[in-house]
Amino acid sequence: MSAPDATPRTNARAYFWDEAAADWYTRREGGRPGFSEHITRRLRGLRDGIGNEPGTVAAMRDAHRVRVTDASSSSDRLSGLFIAEHAALTLFGRHQQAAAEPAHQPGAGLGTACQRLRRTAEFSERAVQQRLIAAATASDLDELVQHLYRLVPLLGRAGIGLDYTRLMYGFAAWHSPAQDRILRSWGLQYTQPSDVGDDADAAPYWVRFAPDSADSGAQLAALRSGTGREAGTVPAMWPYYQTRMSSLLRDKGALTKALIAEHTALSLFGQHQQGHRRTMHVPGNSPGTAARLLLAKNGSGHEALERRLGALITSIDTGELAMHLRGLVPLLSRADIGLDYDLLRTALRTWDDPQHPHMESRFRHRWDRDFRVQPTSSTS
Repeated sequence: MSAPDATPRTNARAYFWDEAAADWYTRREGGRPGFSEHITRRLRGLRDGIGNEPGTVAAMRDAHRVRVTDASSSSDRLSGLFIAEHAALTLFGRHQQAAAEPAHQPGAGLGTACQRLRRTAEFSERAVQQRLIAAATASDLDELVQHLYRLVPLLGRAGIGLDYTRLMYGFAAWHSPAQDRILRSWGLQYTQPSDVGDDADAAPYWVRFAPDSADSGAQLAALRSGTGREAGTVPAMWPYYQTRMSSLLRDKGALTKALIAEHTALSLFGQHQQGHRRTMHVPGNSPGTAARLLLAKNGSGHEALERRLGALITSIDTGELAMHLRGLVPLLSRADIGLDYDLLRTALRTWDDPQHPHMESRFRHRWDRDFRVQPTSSTS
Protein backbone atom coordinates (compact mmCIF):
# COMPACT_ATOMS: atom_id res chain seq x y z
CA MET A 1 0.00 0.00 0.00
CA SER A 2 1.08 3.56 -0.67
CA ALA A 3 2.63 5.85 1.93
CA PRO A 4 0.53 8.82 3.10
CA ASP A 5 0.49 11.73 0.67
CA ALA A 6 -2.70 13.54 1.62
CA THR A 7 -3.51 16.20 4.14
CA PRO A 8 -6.25 15.50 6.70
CA ARG A 9 -9.79 16.39 5.61
CA THR A 10 -10.60 20.06 5.92
CA ASN A 11 -14.37 19.81 6.38
CA ALA A 12 -15.94 19.56 9.82
CA ARG A 13 -17.96 16.41 9.19
CA ALA A 14 -17.34 13.66 11.72
CA TYR A 15 -15.79 10.38 10.68
CA PHE A 16 -18.40 7.73 10.00
CA TRP A 17 -17.60 5.77 13.17
CA ASP A 18 -18.13 8.94 15.23
CA GLU A 19 -21.41 9.58 13.40
CA ALA A 20 -22.55 5.99 14.00
CA ALA A 21 -21.77 6.15 17.73
CA ALA A 22 -23.58 9.48 18.10
CA ASP A 23 -26.61 8.02 16.28
CA TRP A 24 -26.71 5.00 18.59
CA TYR A 25 -26.47 7.04 21.80
CA THR A 26 -29.06 9.57 20.60
CA ARG A 27 -31.52 6.82 19.79
CA ARG A 28 -30.91 5.10 23.13
CA GLU A 29 -31.67 8.33 24.99
CA GLY A 30 -34.90 8.55 23.04
CA GLY A 31 -35.88 5.01 23.96
CA ARG A 32 -35.16 3.59 20.49
CA PRO A 33 -32.29 1.11 20.80
CA GLY A 34 -29.99 0.34 17.90
CA PHE A 35 -28.89 2.30 14.85
CA SER A 36 -31.07 4.28 12.51
CA GLU A 37 -31.87 2.80 9.11
CA HIS A 38 -29.41 4.93 7.14
CA ILE A 39 -26.54 4.06 9.52
CA THR A 40 -27.46 0.38 9.39
CA ARG A 41 -27.43 0.50 5.59
CA ARG A 42 -23.98 2.09 5.53
CA LEU A 43 -22.64 -0.46 8.01
CA ARG A 44 -23.68 -3.22 5.61
CA GLY A 45 -21.89 -1.35 2.85
CA LEU A 46 -18.67 -1.28 4.86
CA ARG A 47 -18.58 -5.04 5.03
CA ASP A 48 -18.70 -5.12 1.24
CA GLY A 49 -15.26 -3.50 1.29
CA ILE A 50 -13.52 -6.50 2.84
CA GLY A 51 -11.05 -7.86 0.30
CA ASN A 52 -11.76 -5.13 -2.26
CA GLU A 53 -9.52 -2.31 -3.41
CA PRO A 54 -10.01 1.13 -1.84
CA GLY A 55 -12.23 3.37 -3.94
CA THR A 56 -13.89 0.52 -5.84
CA VAL A 57 -16.82 -0.19 -3.50
CA ALA A 58 -19.81 2.00 -4.33
CA ALA A 59 -21.60 1.16 -1.07
CA MET A 60 -18.72 2.71 0.92
CA ARG A 61 -18.55 6.08 -0.79
CA ASP A 62 -20.97 7.82 1.55
CA ALA A 63 -18.94 6.61 4.56
CA HIS A 64 -15.62 8.10 3.43
CA ARG A 65 -14.62 11.44 4.92
CA VAL A 66 -11.10 11.68 3.49
CA ARG A 67 -11.13 13.52 0.17
CA VAL A 68 -9.53 12.00 -2.89
CA THR A 69 -7.07 14.70 -3.97
CA ASP A 70 -6.79 15.95 -7.53
CA ALA A 71 -3.39 14.31 -7.81
CA SER A 72 -4.83 10.98 -6.69
CA SER A 73 -7.86 11.13 -8.96
CA SER A 74 -5.69 11.77 -12.02
CA SER A 75 -3.35 8.85 -11.32
CA ASP A 76 -3.45 5.21 -10.27
CA ARG A 77 -2.18 6.08 -6.80
CA LEU A 78 -4.71 6.83 -4.05
CA SER A 79 -3.63 8.82 -1.03
CA GLY A 80 -2.27 6.88 1.91
CA LEU A 81 -4.84 8.44 4.24
CA PHE A 82 -7.72 7.42 1.94
CA ILE A 83 -6.37 3.84 1.88
CA ALA A 84 -6.03 3.90 5.67
CA GLU A 85 -9.61 5.11 6.06
CA HIS A 86 -10.83 2.33 3.75
CA ALA A 87 -9.09 -0.26 5.93
CA ALA A 88 -10.43 1.30 9.16
CA LEU A 89 -13.97 1.47 7.76
CA THR A 90 -14.02 -2.19 6.75
CA LEU A 91 -12.68 -3.19 10.17
CA PHE A 92 -15.25 -0.99 11.88
CA GLY A 93 -18.07 -2.60 9.90
CA ARG A 94 -16.84 -6.07 10.87
CA HIS A 95 -16.34 -5.03 14.50
CA GLN A 96 -19.75 -3.38 14.77
CA GLN A 97 -21.48 -6.43 13.29
CA ALA A 98 -20.35 -8.48 16.30
CA ALA A 99 -20.96 -5.77 18.93
CA ALA A 100 -24.12 -4.89 20.83
CA GLU A 101 -22.95 -1.29 21.47
CA PRO A 102 -20.86 1.18 19.44
CA ALA A 103 -17.53 -0.39 18.49
CA HIS A 104 -15.83 3.01 18.23
CA GLN A 105 -14.47 3.96 21.64
CA PRO A 106 -12.36 7.15 21.63
CA GLY A 107 -9.05 6.73 23.44
CA ALA A 108 -8.96 2.91 23.30
CA GLY A 109 -5.77 1.82 21.55
CA LEU A 110 -5.23 -1.66 20.16
CA GLY A 111 -3.02 -2.67 23.09
CA THR A 112 -5.65 -1.49 25.59
CA ALA A 113 -8.38 -3.43 23.77
CA CYS A 114 -6.28 -6.61 23.77
CA GLN A 115 -5.47 -6.17 27.44
CA ARG A 116 -9.20 -6.02 28.19
CA LEU A 117 -9.83 -9.06 25.99
CA ARG A 118 -7.22 -11.17 27.79
CA ARG A 119 -9.01 -10.50 31.08
CA THR A 120 -12.27 -12.01 29.85
CA ALA A 121 -13.07 -15.62 30.61
CA GLU A 122 -13.37 -16.54 26.94
CA PHE A 123 -9.69 -16.29 25.94
CA SER A 124 -6.42 -17.24 27.57
CA GLU A 125 -3.66 -14.68 27.96
CA ARG A 126 -1.48 -16.66 25.57
CA ALA A 127 -4.15 -16.72 22.86
CA VAL A 128 -4.69 -12.95 22.99
CA GLN A 129 -0.98 -12.26 23.15
CA GLN A 130 -0.34 -14.39 20.07
CA ARG A 131 -2.99 -12.49 18.11
CA LEU A 132 -1.60 -9.09 19.09
CA ILE A 133 2.00 -10.06 18.35
CA ALA A 134 0.97 -11.56 14.98
CA ALA A 135 -0.61 -8.23 14.03
CA ALA A 136 2.33 -6.19 15.31
CA THR A 137 4.86 -8.26 13.35
CA ALA A 138 2.96 -8.06 10.06
CA SER A 139 5.30 -7.47 7.13
CA ASP A 140 3.09 -4.78 5.60
CA LEU A 141 -0.18 -2.94 6.10
CA ASP A 142 -2.21 -5.49 4.12
CA GLU A 143 -1.07 -8.31 6.41
CA LEU A 144 -1.73 -6.17 9.50
CA VAL A 145 -5.29 -5.50 8.39
CA GLN A 146 -5.85 -9.21 7.68
CA HIS A 147 -4.83 -10.07 11.26
CA LEU A 148 -7.16 -7.39 12.60
CA TYR A 149 -10.05 -8.74 10.49
CA ARG A 150 -9.81 -11.88 12.62
CA LEU A 151 -9.36 -10.01 15.89
CA VAL A 152 -12.08 -7.34 15.85
CA PRO A 153 -15.07 -9.77 15.92
CA LEU A 154 -13.64 -11.19 19.16
CA LEU A 155 -13.48 -7.67 20.59
CA GLY A 156 -17.04 -7.01 19.46
CA ARG A 157 -18.47 -10.13 21.10
CA ALA A 158 -16.65 -9.22 24.33
CA GLY A 159 -18.11 -5.69 24.28
CA ILE A 160 -14.67 -4.08 23.78
CA GLY A 161 -14.24 -1.05 21.53
CA LEU A 162 -11.42 0.60 19.59
CA ASP A 163 -10.58 4.18 18.71
CA TYR A 164 -10.97 4.00 14.93
CA THR A 165 -9.72 7.51 14.29
CA ARG A 166 -6.50 6.63 16.03
CA LEU A 167 -6.32 3.30 14.24
CA MET A 168 -6.78 5.00 10.86
CA TYR A 169 -3.92 7.44 11.46
CA GLY A 170 -1.80 4.56 12.69
CA PHE A 171 -2.44 2.76 9.40
CA ALA A 172 -1.51 5.90 7.45
CA ALA A 173 1.80 6.15 9.33
CA TRP A 174 2.59 2.42 9.27
CA HIS A 175 5.51 2.65 6.82
CA SER A 176 6.94 5.84 8.33
CA PRO A 177 9.32 6.48 11.24
CA ALA A 178 6.22 6.80 13.45
CA GLN A 179 5.67 3.03 13.19
CA ASP A 180 8.06 2.40 16.09
CA ARG A 181 6.08 4.74 18.35
CA ILE A 182 2.81 3.04 17.32
CA LEU A 183 4.23 -0.40 18.11
CA ARG A 184 5.60 0.80 21.44
CA SER A 185 2.23 2.26 22.42
CA TRP A 186 0.50 -1.06 21.68
CA GLY A 187 3.02 -2.96 23.79
CA LEU A 188 2.93 -0.53 26.71
CA GLN A 189 -0.87 -0.39 26.68
CA TYR A 190 -1.04 -4.18 26.65
CA THR A 191 1.31 -4.60 29.62
CA GLN A 192 -0.20 -1.83 31.76
CA PRO A 193 -1.52 -3.11 35.11
CA SER A 194 -5.31 -2.70 35.00
CA ASP A 195 -5.96 -2.80 38.75
CA VAL A 196 -4.27 -1.31 41.78
CA GLY A 197 -1.51 -3.68 42.82
CA ASP A 198 -1.95 -5.85 39.73
CA ASP A 199 1.60 -6.70 38.61
CA ALA A 200 2.70 -3.29 39.90
CA ASP A 201 5.29 -4.75 42.25
CA ALA A 202 6.32 -7.75 40.13
CA ALA A 203 10.02 -8.48 40.17
CA PRO A 204 11.97 -8.00 36.93
CA TYR A 205 12.23 -10.97 34.62
CA TRP A 206 15.83 -11.87 35.54
CA VAL A 207 14.77 -12.29 39.18
CA ARG A 208 11.80 -14.50 38.31
CA PHE A 209 13.57 -16.51 35.60
CA ALA A 210 13.41 -20.29 36.10
CA PRO A 211 16.17 -22.04 34.11
CA ASP A 212 14.39 -25.40 34.25
CA SER A 213 11.03 -24.17 32.93
CA ALA A 214 9.84 -25.76 29.69
CA ASP A 215 9.69 -22.50 27.75
CA SER A 216 12.82 -20.85 29.15
CA GLY A 217 14.65 -21.28 25.83
CA ALA A 218 11.90 -19.52 23.88
CA GLN A 219 11.79 -16.73 26.45
CA LEU A 220 15.52 -16.11 26.21
CA ALA A 221 15.35 -16.15 22.41
CA ALA A 222 12.66 -13.45 22.59
CA LEU A 223 14.93 -11.32 24.77
CA ARG A 224 17.91 -11.77 22.43
CA SER A 225 15.78 -10.63 19.51
CA GLY A 226 15.77 -7.18 21.06
CA THR A 227 19.55 -6.74 20.87
CA GLY A 228 20.34 -3.47 19.15
CA ARG A 229 16.64 -2.68 18.60
CA GLU A 230 14.73 0.32 19.95
CA ALA A 231 12.93 -0.37 23.23
CA GLY A 232 9.28 -1.30 22.87
CA THR A 233 9.44 -2.08 19.15
CA VAL A 234 10.07 -5.83 19.48
CA PRO A 235 6.67 -7.43 20.17
CA ALA A 236 8.21 -10.68 21.41
CA MET A 237 9.68 -8.73 24.34
CA TRP A 238 6.47 -7.01 25.43
CA PRO A 239 5.46 -9.65 28.02
CA TYR A 240 8.75 -9.20 29.89
CA TYR A 241 8.69 -5.44 30.54
CA GLN A 242 7.99 -4.32 34.11
CA THR A 243 8.91 -0.63 33.80
CA ARG A 244 6.49 1.60 35.67
CA MET A 245 4.97 4.36 33.56
CA SER A 246 1.93 6.59 33.66
CA SER A 247 -1.08 5.72 31.52
CA LEU A 248 -0.52 8.88 29.49
CA LEU A 249 3.07 7.95 28.62
CA ARG A 250 2.07 4.37 27.79
CA ASP A 251 -0.71 5.59 25.54
CA LYS A 252 1.70 7.87 23.68
CA GLY A 253 4.30 5.13 23.27
CA ALA A 254 6.86 7.22 25.16
CA LEU A 255 10.49 6.15 24.94
CA THR A 256 11.70 6.75 28.51
CA LYS A 257 15.15 6.19 30.00
CA ALA A 258 13.70 3.58 32.35
CA LEU A 259 12.23 1.59 29.46
CA ILE A 260 15.46 1.80 27.45
CA ALA A 261 17.44 0.60 30.49
CA GLU A 262 15.16 -2.37 31.14
CA HIS A 263 15.11 -3.29 27.44
CA THR A 264 18.92 -3.28 27.29
CA ALA A 265 19.23 -5.28 30.52
CA LEU A 266 16.71 -7.85 29.27
CA SER A 267 18.51 -8.33 25.96
CA LEU A 268 21.85 -8.67 27.78
CA PHE A 269 20.35 -11.21 30.17
CA GLY A 270 18.94 -13.22 27.26
CA GLN A 271 22.42 -13.41 25.79
CA HIS A 272 24.11 -14.11 29.13
CA GLN A 273 21.70 -16.82 30.32
CA GLN A 274 21.74 -18.90 27.13
CA GLY A 275 22.98 -22.44 27.77
CA HIS A 276 23.16 -22.17 31.58
CA ARG A 277 21.26 -24.31 34.10
CA ARG A 278 21.66 -21.77 36.89
CA THR A 279 20.67 -18.14 36.80
CA MET A 280 23.22 -15.61 35.60
CA HIS A 281 21.60 -12.89 37.70
CA VAL A 282 23.88 -12.75 40.74
CA PRO A 283 23.10 -9.93 43.20
CA GLY A 284 26.24 -8.01 44.12
CA ASN A 285 28.24 -8.94 41.04
CA SER A 286 29.15 -5.63 39.42
CA PRO A 287 31.00 -5.58 36.09
CA GLY A 288 34.17 -4.92 38.10
CA THR A 289 33.61 -7.94 40.33
CA ALA A 290 32.74 -10.13 37.35
CA ALA A 291 35.84 -9.00 35.46
CA ARG A 292 38.02 -9.84 38.48
CA LEU A 293 36.43 -13.30 38.71
CA LEU A 294 37.04 -13.78 34.99
CA LEU A 295 40.69 -12.86 35.47
CA ALA A 296 40.99 -15.34 38.34
CA LYS A 297 39.51 -18.13 36.21
CA ASN A 298 41.61 -17.41 33.15
CA GLY A 299 44.84 -16.80 35.06
CA SER A 300 46.13 -14.45 32.38
CA GLY A 301 45.17 -11.49 30.23
CA HIS A 302 45.16 -8.93 33.03
CA GLU A 303 46.11 -5.99 30.81
CA ALA A 304 43.55 -6.81 28.10
CA LEU A 305 40.76 -7.25 30.63
CA GLU A 306 41.74 -4.07 32.44
CA ARG A 307 41.57 -2.17 29.13
CA ARG A 308 38.15 -3.65 28.40
CA LEU A 309 36.83 -2.66 31.83
CA GLY A 310 38.45 0.76 31.53
CA ALA A 311 36.64 1.38 28.25
CA LEU A 312 33.37 0.29 29.86
CA ILE A 313 33.59 2.49 32.95
CA THR A 314 34.62 5.56 30.92
CA SER A 315 31.62 5.30 28.59
CA ILE A 316 30.35 8.76 27.74
CA ASP A 317 26.68 7.77 27.58
CA THR A 318 24.33 4.83 28.06
CA GLY A 319 24.59 3.84 24.40
CA GLU A 320 28.35 3.33 24.72
CA LEU A 321 27.90 1.61 28.08
CA ALA A 322 25.45 -0.85 26.52
CA MET A 323 27.88 -1.51 23.66
CA HIS A 324 30.72 -2.39 26.04
CA LEU A 325 28.43 -4.57 28.16
CA ARG A 326 27.44 -6.49 25.02
CA GLY A 327 31.12 -7.19 24.50
CA LEU A 328 31.73 -8.28 28.11
CA VAL A 329 28.69 -10.51 28.62
CA PRO A 330 29.74 -13.32 26.18
CA LEU A 331 33.08 -13.62 27.99
CA LEU A 332 31.32 -13.91 31.34
CA SER A 333 28.80 -16.38 29.94
CA ARG A 334 31.52 -18.70 28.65
CA ALA A 335 33.19 -18.58 32.08
CA ASP A 336 29.88 -19.18 33.94
CA ILE A 337 30.15 -15.86 35.80
CA GLY A 338 27.01 -13.91 36.59
CA LEU A 339 26.11 -10.22 36.86
CA ASP A 340 23.78 -8.19 39.03
CA TYR A 341 21.10 -7.18 36.51
CA ASP A 342 19.29 -4.94 38.98
CA LEU A 343 22.53 -2.99 39.26
CA LEU A 344 22.99 -2.91 35.49
CA ARG A 345 19.47 -1.60 34.92
CA THR A 346 20.04 1.20 37.44
CA ALA A 347 23.36 2.12 35.84
CA LEU A 348 21.85 2.13 32.35
CA ARG A 349 19.01 4.34 33.55
CA THR A 350 21.12 6.92 35.40
CA TRP A 351 24.54 6.87 33.69
CA ASP A 352 24.13 10.11 31.73
CA ASP A 353 20.94 11.37 33.37
CA PRO A 354 21.25 15.09 34.24
CA GLN A 355 18.84 14.52 37.12
CA HIS A 356 21.42 12.17 38.70
CA PRO A 357 24.71 13.93 37.91
CA HIS A 358 26.82 12.01 40.44
CA MET A 359 25.69 8.46 39.65
CA GLU A 360 28.08 7.95 36.74
CA SER A 361 31.17 8.74 38.83
CA ARG A 362 29.89 6.56 41.69
CA PHE A 363 29.52 3.57 39.39
CA ARG A 364 32.94 4.18 37.86
CA HIS A 365 34.72 4.28 41.23
CA ARG A 366 32.82 1.34 42.63
CA TRP A 367 33.36 -0.90 39.61
CA ASP A 368 37.04 0.02 39.40
CA ARG A 369 37.44 -0.76 43.10
CA ASP A 370 35.56 -4.06 42.70
CA PHE A 371 38.01 -5.10 39.98
CA ARG A 372 41.00 -4.47 42.24
CA VAL A 373 39.60 -6.17 45.37
CA GLN A 374 40.05 -9.92 45.60
CA PRO A 375 36.53 -11.44 45.29
CA THR A 376 35.24 -14.39 47.26
CA SER A 377 34.05 -17.57 45.61
CA SER A 378 30.46 -16.89 46.69
CA THR A 379 30.16 -13.99 44.24
CA SER A 380 30.63 -16.06 41.10
